[in-house]
Amino acid sequence: MIGFDNTPKITKERIVQYLEEGKRFDRRDAEEFREIEIETGISKKSEGSARVKIGDTEIIVGVKMDTGTPYPDSPDKGNLMVSTELTPLSSSRFEAGPPKFSAIEVARVVDRGIRESKFIEFEKLCIKKGEKVWTVFVDIYTINDDGNLIDAAGIGAIAALKNAKIPKYDDKKEAVLYGELTNKGLPLSQNIPIPITIYKIKNKLIVDPTREEEDSTDTRVTIGSSNGVISSMQKGNSNVLTINEMSEILDFNEKVWKKMFKKIEKFLK
Repeated sequence: MIGFDNTPKITKERIVQYLEEGKRFDRRDAEEFREIEIETGISKKSEGSARVKIGDTEIIVGVKMDTGTPYPDSPDKGNLMVSTELTPLSSSRFEAGPPKFSAIEVARVVDRGIRESKFIEFEKLCIKKGEKVWTVFVDIYTINDDGNLIDAAGIGAIAALKNAKIPKYDDKKEAVLYGELTNKGLPLSQNIPIPITIYKIKNKLIVDPTREEEDSTDTRVTIGSSNGVISSMQKGNSNVLTINEMSEILDFNEKVWKKMFKKIEKFLK
């Protein structure tokens, strides 16, 4: 699980004590994200790309496209594949090699947020029904982990998808002309599924934790929503949440989403 490594007891005690007093070590409110920076078009070899920084947490996302066979249950829809690499350069906790559970979890949460929100209009990625469609690959790489990788990855994926251009396709040869892009962006809806992960520490809720805060977390819930409509939800950790606690989390998410959208709206146009 992300952020559930062993943490010195005094660190969690101090964090809990501060939260009880309505404070955080970096002076933010419980509902406040760190400074967010988004830069798009950073890769010359991808169809779309983005770099996202939230505080000292930094990730890079690339979008590649290829043609392939549609899934049997959706013969007239394009495909989506999301992968995450938690690189050793971003944290001493991450090791080279096959993806561990934490990397798979990030990819699945980001994938679900995009897919369930209908952000990508997959029907418009069909080239020939039942035979050939566009497949969109979203690759996420961590550069620095100082907490809240899930939200950074989700925002980065959205920014990279909005930045992407569809490659040229030769109908006669039925081949993608790599390196040659059209002026046509991906078919995207207006439903921007901004992911917000709400972390519970004792009886307090916060967003965008630093690494120390995330290590002190009891549980978390990632909610993908757009303008008050929730399209995806993922709970992390096995700790139980009551119905009242979930209700509080949903209300908390609604307030944070409005603030968050104002912060990143200018980057996603």
